[in-house]
Amino acid sequence: MDRMIYLSMAGAKMDMQRQDVLAHNLANVSTTGFRAEMQAIRAVPVRGDGSTTRVYSLETTVGYDEAQGPLNRTGNPLDVAMRDRSWLTVQALDGTEAYTRNGALTVNSEGALVTYTGYTVMGDGGPINIPPNTRPSISSDGTVSVKEANGTVTPIGRLKLVTPETKLDRREDGLFRAANGDLPADPNARVHEGTLEGSNVNPIETMISMISAARQYEAQMRSLQTAEKDEQQAAQLLSNSPT
Repeated sequence: MDRMIYLSMAGAKMDMQRQDVLAHNLANVSTTGFRAEMQAIRAVPVRGDGSTTRVYSLETTVGYDEAQGPLNRTGNPLDVAMRDRSWLTVQALDGTEAYTRNGALTVNSEGALVTYTGYTVMGDGGPINIPPNTRPSISSDGTVSVKEANGTVTPIGRLKLVTPETKLDRREDGLFRAANGDLPADPNARVHEGTLEGSNVNPIETMISMISAARQYEAQMRSLQTAEKDEQQAAQLLSNSPT
């Protein structure tokens, strides 16, 4: 009986965690450059005397979906969409180097090139500052140039684009980091100018998965109710048995 209760309880917990992941993905279906979070569950037997019949249900984090999201042409000279597996380097609020696929860039009041969420964009030589009274633009190789009032175009830096060999780690701030420290710039990385990459979350598939997870959770709850009824009936039979 306790095995049935334990398995149903563990399964219901995993279904709730799966719903959290799916809800988070669905909430970011319109977020620029968002990577859908993926989740898997595996069974792990409990080790120890008398526990060989018990099995844990543990979440296995498989990272994120690397598929490219839809490309949306904006015509904004500071909008970029990273090609293939490349990422844009930014400075996180804690000062560390982080990576994002959100290429919606702008210039803040201090003249620094930043993302629309406020993170400082890193170039090959550090942060990129835009001179006053100039019009910035970004080419396909990530070179940032400014056009002066007299029409002169001057390169002032290049976006630090990286291409990780393995998957990055998503952190609580929504940015990604490399497991082994900062990544080197990739000179072959390219961007789509005047374009933004949309979220790669499929809303229809996500909704179907949420419905499936909800039904699985209900099934686990019914199993718990069945276990409770069986326990009550067993207790009643034992109480009525002759001594």
